Amino acid sequence: MKSQLAQVLTALAAGLVFGFGLSLSGMLDPARVQGFLDIFGAWDPSLAFVLGGAVAVATAGMQILRSMDRPAFDRTFHLPSSNAIDRRLIVGSAIFGAGWGFGGFCPGPAVASLSLGLIQSVIFAAFMLAGMMLHDRYVARRTS
Repeated sequence: MKSQLAQVLTALAAGLVFGFGLSLSGMLDPARVQGFLDIFGAWDPSLAFVLGGAVAVATAGMQILRSMDRPAFDRTFHLPSSNAIDRRLIVGSAIFGAGWGFGGFCPGPAVASLSLGLIQSVIFAAFMLAGMMLHDRYVARRTS
C-alpha cells in the first residue's frame, strides 16, 4: 500500500513539474507552436530551446535508467521491445506531426492546456481521444 501511494505521489509530482514546464515554455499556446513550425513564414525559433532542453533532460534520464537494475516502483522496466522503423511507425509519426502542425498541440500540452478552458484545447483533446479510441477499436485489433 505504501509503495502504491509513493508511486501515485511521484507520478503526480512528475505531472505537475511537466505541466508547469509546458506552461512556462509557451508550449500551451498553439499560435506559438505553429509559429515554430512555420519555417517558411514568420518563424519563431524560441521553442527550439525548449526542444533542446527536453532532449538534454531525456538523454540524462536514459543514462540514469541504464545504470539502474530496476525502476523504483516496479519489478522491471517497460521499454519497447522493437526498434524497427516500419510502416506503422512512419504513418503514426506523420499523423502526430499533422495534428501538431494543424492543431498547435501534441498530447501532453493538449491535456495541460485543458486547465486554461480554451475551446480549441477542448476540441483538440476530443478529436485526439476519438482517434485513440478508433485506433484501439480497429487498428490495434487487426495488428494484434
